[in-house]
Amino acid sequence: MKLIFFDIDGTLIDENNNQMSDSTKEAINKARENGHICIVNTGRSYKLVGDWLPKLVEFDGYLCGCGTHIIYNNKTLLHQTFTAEVANQIIQGLEKYKIDAVLEGSDNNFHNNIDKIHTKLFKDFMLTFSNMNYGLYEDAIGRFDKFYCYAPEKWQIEGFTKEFSHILDFIDREKGFYEIAPKGFSKASAIKYIANYLNIPMEETVAIGDSNNDLQMLKCAHIAIAMGNGNDNVKGMADYVTTNVSEDGIKNALIWLNVI
Repeated sequence: MKLIFFDIDGTLIDENNNQMSDSTKEAINKARENGHICIVNTGRSYKLVGDWLPKLVEFDGYLCGCGTHIIYNNKTLLHQTFTAEVANQIIQGLEKYKIDAVLEGSDNNFHNNIDKIHTKLFKDFMLTFSNMNYGLYEDAIGRFDKFYCYAPEKWQIEGFTKEFSHILDFIDREKGFYEIAPKGFSKASAIKYIANYLNIPMEETVAIGDSNNDLQMLKCAHIAIAMGNGNDNVKGMADYVTTNVSEDGIKNALIWLNVI
């Protein structure tokens, strides 16, 4: 029995059309029928997963927010949220270094007032989510687990990192974007947690991903599979590189793994 972890964007979902292929759905269903455990492992908060992904295909569990929210068989096993004190410090730090961010929680996400967003790029980015009724920073205190930010100038992220690296872990998503979680929490920590909970040896773990925020997960799992559309960092450390997400990538990965 394999314990298989799937990233979402660029792995389960084609980012060009935001669709999951029929071959991906069929492959995951078949793997589960064959006795393997299939779990989503994502940087997204459950707010950005729970309303739609379970309707496409059933998974055994969801590891959300870079390991801050762990759900198995519809039961929450762990949920780490920034305290009000730390949340206030983070928001003040973001403002101090003029860093734009989305604060991500399990029940909602939060952004700065549109007229207070520092960059046009991030303002345009947030306007694409205007139909999702995100809350504002003042509503986020005690309600967000991790965050995604844009710091186009080197001094911004260097200053913020120096001030907060004792309580936060940083993932460089490239081109000025960063994913930031509480220190010690990651997709890798989530794998270890659920493997221990299920009493499954790490030798039976498999991770499938495509981008830099999957690197820790891929290094942690016993077998690492990179998507054909993945970046060079991911492909370079993978045990196997499957085809693109749009070209039966998940199906071919699970065939190679001999679980379907």
